[in-house]
Amino acid sequence: MTETIKENSKWLVLFTVMVGTFLGRLDQTIVNLALPKIINDFSITVSAAGWIATAYILANAVFVPVWGKLGDTVGRKKVYLLGFGIFIVGSALAGFAWNLSSMIVFRIIQAIASSADYPTAMAILAFTFKEGRERAQALGIWSSVFAASAVVGPLLGGPLIDTLGWRWVFFINIPVGIFGLLLALIVVPESKGRDAHSFDWWGAGTLGAALSALVLVLDQGTSWGWLSQDSLLCYASVILFTSIFYHIEKHHREPIVDLKFFQNAIFVNTLFNNFIVFMGLMGSVFLIPIFAQTFLGYDATQTGYLFIPMAVALMFASPLGGALTGRIKAKYIIATSTAVAALGLFLFSYFIDVRATAVDIMFPLFVMAFGLGFGMAQRTAAVAAAVPQHEIGVASSILALARNIAGAFGIALFGTILNSATKHNVLTIASNSHLYAHTAVATQTYIGLIELKAQVDAYHTIFLVGMSILLTAAIIALLFDIPEKKLKEPIVIEG
Repeated sequence: MTETIKENSKWLVLFTVMVGTFLGRLDQTIVNLALPKIINDFSITVSAAGWIATAYILANAVFVPVWGKLGDTVGRKKVYLLGFGIFIVGSALAGFAWNLSSMIVFRIIQAIASSADYPTAMAILAFTFKEGRERAQALGIWSSVFAASAVVGPLLGGPLIDTLGWRWVFFINIPVGIFGLLLALIVVPESKGRDAHSFDWWGAGTLGAALSALVLVLDQGTSWGWLSQDSLLCYASVILFTSIFYHIEKHHREPIVDLKFFQNAIFVNTLFNNFIVFMGLMGSVFLIPIFAQTFLGYDATQTGYLFIPMAVALMFASPLGGALTGRIKAKYIIATSTAVAALGLFLFSYFIDVRATAVDIMFPLFVMAFGLGFGMAQRTAAVAAAVPQHEIGVASSILALARNIAGAFGIALFGTILNSATKHNVLTIASNSHLYAHTAVATQTYIGLIELKAQVDAYHTIFLVGMSILLTAAIIALLFDIPEKKLKEPIVIEG
């Protein structure tokens, strides 16, 4: 039986899932600002506090495909509400955390709940907006929430922590969460794919083990050393559990990840483009706050202001790109958006300097974000159109998973490149420099200037590498056609 969504309630459904997505993404950005206060209150080291973020990333990555599959089988609204409810409880518990161990446990609860949002929200929107062009526009508007939360997090978090204390970055989720939960209960329609005969628990477990090892080594590899014993153990675990997972999925009646997806050229190409784009963007952009605070002397709140144009660009570009569905071939929109994002990274390599102004940072961020947002709806709609409609939740969970892993991989890769480039630059600059006054002060100044120049030049290298990665993704996007009929045809989901 197909459930009919009233025209005037469609956009209320969109607003509802935007509230949930906004809250989940806001939580990720705002908690990082509270870490210095948490470190002080719990009397822990910076490296120990890093496990608060690492545990969240691990749990989020592991449970995204689980929620996606559950949503497709038992009902997306049920899973969405369950995730929302657990998130509110986890937020309250995190606000009352008394030491590092309790905080890690409560953040894991939050992460498990938050991971339910992306796959179920996307599937709910695909069910609600059945006409292809309208669906792409709705997905574009929904995508803009990711940018808004990235900016509101620092802007809201700073004053909140300074006036009420770090615990309120968790408590603020409770009233907003209850509002979103009640709204979802009233307006979100129930939908699901075909009934499942059995849930793939062994597949979920082995996938979770492989993802845990992968995300862990990406997060900790820089400090451990990429060829250390701990890293090698993680690599071995990834290979072992991925192999077991593959054999389970080949024979399971209801696999948590349908391997047939990866025989679909449209799905694979779109997934690859998403992975490359997010790897290049996350890997390079995560360095912007570090640069602003280390070399420009900005505080956390001032750094947050730098990202306002980025949010504006995303919020305007995402629905604009969605509105072009059916008018311009999707591959051209995706390729152009990726190339524009690459231009933004090139502008960073040109403008970034210790004398850079706020505009020098804001303008490249605006260009890059506009490019990213312009193709966001097309990428998402292409994934939804490329798979059987009863498996949209699983497909979107794979898309979310690819983006998460790409972000972690990009941060690890670019962090390593930054360190290597800095060391190489120090040697190169030192070999071409001369010190004429051999006093202690002059020598110290000489060494400091070499290190400063080496670090700034390393940032130039990072952004040029990121630009190259995105340009490669733009070219590859042109090689694959996405049938426009698939993007425009209505979605019919049994509910």
